[in-house]
Amino acid sequence: MNKIVIGSTDRSAKRIEISAAALHIIAMTFMLMDHLWATLLPAQDWLTCIGRIAFPVFAFMTVEGYFHTHNLKKYMLRLLLFALISEIPFDLALKNFQIDMSSQNVFLTLLFGMMIVTFMKVVDQDWKYLVWPVLVFGYGYMAKFIFHTDYDWSGVVCIAVMGLMNEPWEKVFRPYTPAVSQMIHVVFAALGIFVLYYKNSFEIYGFFALLPIALYNGRKGYSSKKVQYAFYFFYPVHLIVLFVIAYTCLLYTSDAADDLI
Repeated sequence: MNKIVIGSTDRSAKRIEISAAALHIIAMTFMLMDHLWATLLPAQDWLTCIGRIAFPVFAFMTVEGYFHTHNLKKYMLRLLLFALISEIPFDLALKNFQIDMSSQNVFLTLLFGMMIVTFMKVVDQDWKYLVWPVLVFGYGYMAKFIFHTDYDWSGVVCIAVMGLMNEPWEKVFRPYTPAVSQMIHVVFAALGIFVLYYKNSFEIYGFFALLPIALYNGRKGYSSKKVQYAFYFFYPVHLIVLFVIAYTCLLYTSDAADDLI
């Protein structure tokens, strides 16, 4: 069947599919909208509503990254590195222009979720489903009560639940067709989003993330080292830009107010 793959050069297609690169761009766009609301446009509530789509897509792509990476150690170190790089921009942009180490950015949430998925792949098959809730509780506890990460325990559990989508379901569903595989991905993505909604009903808008996830074709799309690191750097860079704009606006309005006195 002919198809359009967003992020590819194939234009002869009739059925739309989305590559990993396009999913990242979609998630970054919605994240930017959410952060615009948090920094510059607080009256525009629709921005944060549709911004709820971002984290479920990032969580899904984090799990996909685990199963497609060539070097798991480097992947996890990148998450840790960018958690450190992004902390000050995160604080300045979203914590009232202050360095606030009492809470950490979303990269640490993604890293904790990745650790659960990783441990599940090395634990003995007979024990893994007994170990899973222990891991979820442990990392969820750290996310909420020790590190106070963005999305805290619900973000970690969301990723852990999505990680179950790549269990050996071919032993359960026969024949295990691409359509069945896609259905399983969407079901576990929905369960992960439900965890977010359970903690905060406002996350109901996150269920709209199921549309791009359902269209995901399992391919990288356009990819290179530069593009890969551009996706990572987008997070701290856009926070710095928003902070500079917001702080400049604050200084301008303060000066204007002083002139009126």
